[in-house]
Amino acid sequence: MELTDALDLARSHRNGVLVTLKRDGRPQLSNIIHTVSDDGVIRISVTGDRAKAINMRRDPRVSLYINREDHWAYVVLEGVADLTPEATAPDDTTVEGLVDFYRAIQGEHEDWDDYRATMVRDRRLLVTIRPDHAYGMWS
Repeated sequence: MELTDALDLARSHRNGVLVTLKRDGRPQLSNIIHTVSDDGVIRISVTGDRAKAINMRRDPRVSLYINREDHWAYVVLEGVADLTPEATAPDDTTVEGLVDFYRAIQGEHEDWDDYRATMVRDRRLLVTIRPDHAYGMWS
């Protein structure tokens, strides 16, 4: 499967499974919601103390699995994850990125001050993935 085709599918199917690698090499899978920008960068919001974030800090190789609703078609995008610092202040760069992420997924928030405070309290960060390989079958 061509990478550009896989990215187009990922744009239209925002639910996926992020696969990271545990210390022992086995996969760790997490259900996630993602966005794909026009330049092909995938973004995911995660909490800094969860397994997926810990795994990506140690080994940034990741896969994103997306399947069709009927479960008979799928695409996998592989790449290297880059993690922002955890949010530490309502106006820091990470929170600004999380605001952009939220807008891409949900639109406008009813209380941005509360959202920003929650991102700091939850130790949220953004993961960016620039896929370098894709495979799957989708027809």
